[in-house]
Amino acid sequence: QVQLVESGGGLVQAGGSLRLSCAASGRTFSSYAVGWFRQAPGNERAVVAAISWSGGSTYYAGSVKGRFTISRDNAKNTVYLQMNSLKPEDTAVYSCAAVRGGSGSYYVVKEAYDIWGQGTQVTVSS
Repeated sequence: QVQLVESGGGLVQAGGSLRLSCAASGRTFSSYAVGWFRQAPGNERAVVAAISWSGGSTYYAGSVKGRFTISRDNAKNTVYLQMNSLKPEDTAVYSCAAVRGGSGSYYVVKEAYDIWGQGTQVTVSS
């Protein structure tokens, strides 16, 4: 349906901030729930945050709650992940994923998604 491309990753010191973008192309991005996932070496890919297509419902993993914010601008076909107060433990490859869903639905398991971006590396130094 759509293709996703992540950007905004990089190297940052602990306590710093980054904003990741997930840009969709090929189709209108409306009616897609979106999740941000991350995978560090030796770990399984796990959800970081998720958002319904309306933007009205969001989810955050406990480890990032209060530090990360997920948002979307459907007119720009883009979903964002604002990451503040970054910690070395946040170092991972971050990927966005999308699936069609109800207006108020989000999904927190990777198996729910059928469209994935290629990922962007985030490295946090101490």
